[in-house]
Amino acid sequence: MPGPDRSTCYQQVKRVLHAAVPDRLHGREKETGIIRQFLREHVGERRPGSLYISGAPGTGKTACVSRVLLDCKDELAGSKTIVLNCMALRSPQGIFPAVGQQLGLGAATGREGVRRLEKQLTARGPIVLLVLDELDQLESKGQDVLYTLFEWPLLPGSRLVLVGLANALDLTDRSLARLSAHPAGAPRLLHFPPYTREQLSAILQERLGQVAGDTVLDAAALQFCARKVSAVSGDARKALDVCRRAVEVVELEVRSQTLLKPLSGGDSPASPVPKRVGLPHVSRVLSEVFGDRLVAGGQGPRGDTFPLQQKVLLCSLLLLLRRLRAREVTLGKLHDAYSQVCRRRQLPAVDQAECLSLVTLLESRGVLELKKAKEARLAKVSLKLEEAAVEHALQDAVLVGSILAQGLC
Repeated sequence: MPGPDRSTCYQQVKRVLHAAVPDRLHGREKETGIIRQFLREHVGERRPGSLYISGAPGTGKTACVSRVLLDCKDELAGSKTIVLNCMALRSPQGIFPAVGQQLGLGAATGREGVRRLEKQLTARGPIVLLVLDELDQLESKGQDVLYTLFEWPLLPGSRLVLVGLANALDLTDRSLARLSAHPAGAPRLLHFPPYTREQLSAILQERLGQVAGDTVLDAAALQFCARKVSAVSGDARKALDVCRRAVEVVELEVRSQTLLKPLSGGDSPASPVPKRVGLPHVSRVLSEVFGDRLVAGGQGPRGDTFPLQQKVLLCSLLLLLRRLRAREVTLGKLHDAYSQVCRRRQLPAVDQAECLSLVTLLESRGVLELKKAKEARLAKVSLKLEEAAVEHALQDAVLVGSILAQGLC
């Protein structure tokens, strides 16, 4: 009986490595349970309230909320559910007409539109569940948009349950400080930490297990991908992307070999057993994403608080703050200093976009504060902890000590 066709096998593996919402979210059972319980307590019991979910990109925030909404579809049937991605809005104020249209009020613009929305949300009717992804896109001067949204559940007679998702750990403390003075208090907080190596490995294995027969991805290659991605970002989407890209690399290799070696009359057909995706293929893709030395080299002793790239970035920030005698620096200057340190240490340096991702990840861990600007390079970065506490948390006397001692040119 013939084995599986090569192309079909690769296509199946690539399909299961997509970033769509899976039936089960590994490593997020606790967070999923908290979201489900929050909805039951507030939507199910008709109690207005708000929940703020934070976490770096790829840590499962949106996937968990989407999974819970699907699983609780019957329980939410009596309510009005509105899900909006704030990235799609042209301005923070655009959230009001977007919500108004969902509630059948038309384009609720300006102060009058906001008043109409408030009247609607405090009138008799079903509970309104408003889920806002990429909530940090609504930050504005004076934070009037965010304050308006989070104060709606606090209004007398309100029937709004608000769930907001964003990267920053401290958005509510930084932008919505006065809410804590309200008797009902600030929004409930739920943080999604980066995925660990074990969690990423379980996610990849679960996806590949959906394909019948032997997987085309070697176990060693899978573990290698999980280890390297967890060390840099803990981003599950990036781990899935790396494996999917590695499958594409092998698929192209097989296709090229087939075209270059046409069968002669006496030759037998090539074996239908697919060529496996090995560690070199995954390493190649990781090199394109994170740099050759980062992929090939170690990440320091097991149990480190921060992976290599985050350590170098934090050391660079410490050096820059001391040199400039400032409390904050622009992302552009930080990336320049970080690149300089990497050149001296013969380490791979990530580009400015990846640097922003690292800063966002450190912000989600409560180490840094990021003040966004229209241009990413002009965003302001500062420490949220004392310098001595950051040095202690880095836990690498050799690397950290030598970088800080060497300083910047």
